[in-house]
Amino acid sequence: MNMTHYMELLATNQPWNLLLFMGVPVVLAETLAITELYLLYNRNFTGRVRQVNRLAGITVGIYFIGIILYLIPNAVIPITQNGEWRTALDVFAVGTYLLSGIPLILVALQDLGLIQKKLSETRKLGWHITYVAAFLVLGHLAMIAGMADPSILGYQGPGGHDMEYMDMGTMPSHNMAH
Repeated sequence: MNMTHYMELLATNQPWNLLLFMGVPVVLAETLAITELYLLYNRNFTGRVRQVNRLAGITVGIYFIGIILYLIPNAVIPITQNGEWRTALDVFAVGTYLLSGIPLILVALQDLGLIQKKLSETRKLGWHITYVAAFLVLGHLAMIAGMADPSILGYQGPGGHDMEYMDMGTMPSHNMAH
């Protein structure tokens, strides 16, 4: 089956690439999102949940800087220079994945006191929530596009043919797990 470079990145070097490029940032971002909801509900900006929220926000922002700094010279530039993009779907998947890191970087900058320093805690929380929402939208768009087969937009991979999909209704029963 043909796959986008996004999906190929996650599928290569199992399980390490999946953990490094998906597992770690998603767990940190989901921790950030869950703690945001708690803070939004109770407005306790000094407790342990805020500390976890701040640590997750700083860590995921810095982590995504590393991802971006690694992928641009090691994947995006060579793929572009060699004309190896697998349709606009491939560019969209990789592009939205990289763009999804920007809101997380903004969370880290805010939590480090480098931007929006003079805002009230409530206003900072509002921006935090906006950044997390932007990450979730971009990250999910990247995942959806990344999981799609680029042949739907005309890409023909090595060998020039697409994988035939098995009709589960015609599979012999002795091959099915019981």
